[in-house]
Amino acid sequence: MSEFELRLGWLYPTLMSTYGDRGNVICLQQRCQWRGIAVTVVPLDQETDPETFKTVDVVVGGGAQDRQQEIVMRDLQGAKADRLRSQLDAGIPGVFTCGSPQLLGKYYEPGEGQRIEGLGLLDLVTKHPGLNVPRCIGNVVFELTATPLADDLKAMLEEGQKPIAIGFENHGGRTYLGDVQPLGKVIKGYGNNGEDGWEGAFHRNAIATYSHGPLLPKNPLIADWLIQTALRQKYQQAIELTSLDDRLATQARAALLKRLELPTLAEKS
Repeated sequence: MSEFELRLGWLYPTLMSTYGDRGNVICLQQRCQWRGIAVTVVPLDQETDPETFKTVDVVVGGGAQDRQQEIVMRDLQGAKADRLRSQLDAGIPGVFTCGSPQLLGKYYEPGEGQRIEGLGLLDLVTKHPGLNVPRCIGNVVFELTATPLADDLKAMLEEGQKPIAIGFENHGGRTYLGDVQPLGKVIKGYGNNGEDGWEGAFHRNAIATYSHGPLLPKNPLIADWLIQTALRQKYQQAIELTSLDDRLATQARAALLKRLELPTLAEKS
């Protein structure tokens, strides 16, 4: 597959890499390289020309503390915001974790300080209930339900298996969805707000989630979906990825599900 190449846009790598979310970048890069797909990682930050946003084939965004997130939201305005919005609306795939979905939503109300306006790309809002309220922390397991993502993943699995994702969440803000698909249904953990049973959001081919871990090494099927979707969008043809040996990841998933008293899910995902 050496004739293919991808440009991976990494949103504000210095400011938004809390909780090891750079692992999503490493995972995508490595799984491409194992298949002979050339990858260029492109930082998208304060120094980036807005036109660069138009050159990437997949976007990764991580988490951030409130202060760093405010800096990012002040910078990601105007032409940069327009370019990112147009890319995602056009179907460029991406994975956005914790602080990044809040960035893509309408606004974020921190535990202290003023409301931070988002890009408004996703119809969701995030509110921090206060610094004295416990954070949503722990392992999270959810079934991916958003379409067409869930259907695509089922086609990549053995017949009868469900697309189950695992991760680790650590967030104070609570996210509430408007007119946007949830990413999946919570099986274990808090998800968006600990109230409605939904986790994350999905827009075109963009995944928004509270699931750290980081997400993609724990769920290599999602990483492959992002790669496959990026290649299809770029080259306008269906491209089948060569299989990789994911036995270690599968064993790790099974061990975690067993520890969470969900062993049957290891057989179904």
